[in-house]
Amino acid sequence: MTSLRTAQRWASLRAVFGDALLAGDALAGGAEPPIPGVVVRPLTVNRDPRGTLTELLRADWAGVFGDDLPFAQLYASVTVPGIARDEDRWHLHRHQTDRFVCLAGRLVVAIADARPDSPAPGKLLLVELAAAADAPAPAMVTIPPGTLHGLVALGDTPATLLNLPTRLYDPADEERVAFAEAGIALANGEPFSWDAVRSALA
Repeated sequence: MTSLRTAQRWASLRAVFGDALLAGDALAGGAEPPIPGVVVRPLTVNRDPRGTLTELLRADWAGVFGDDLPFAQLYASVTVPGIARDEDRWHLHRHQTDRFVCLAGRLVVAIADARPDSPAPGKLLLVELAAAADAPAPAMVTIPPGTLHGLVALGDTPATLLNLPTRLYDPADEERVAFAEAGIALANGEPFSWDAVRSALA
């Protein structure tokens, strides 16, 4: 019965999101994101009777850290369940790369390619992130400059996001783009909205 319910849930999610959704087995299998420069790196959770230990960033992780992807700062934000970080707008950085990890709760990160020279303009990706101790497939998502992005907290508990960006905070590199202006659509043709994400994934 559980597998049937899961199959039905995935079928309904595919109707709304198409191949844009990365979660569960797709994350664990290291599926290649459809947006160039986006890296979804599975995290290894080491468990023993005392609890867990998870490496979040290493200097030898290609595509996540390097000379062109330095460490600049670390911050955490807590988002109330059901709340999106900007309900009707995307976040956009022209220069900064973000590296997101979920430390508590459950998040869906949406990324859309707004780069005019990209081979995937307008492509949408949704990545489900959950706390490493609880998730079947915890991961870090790397979000390159020029891509639109945002997140919503799902579930019953607040979600804690850890970001390890490549640049110090710069208000001049913190743009907002209205959903209506960006024109990003779901697989079913409807405009992207957090309500669609919440109703399908809650």
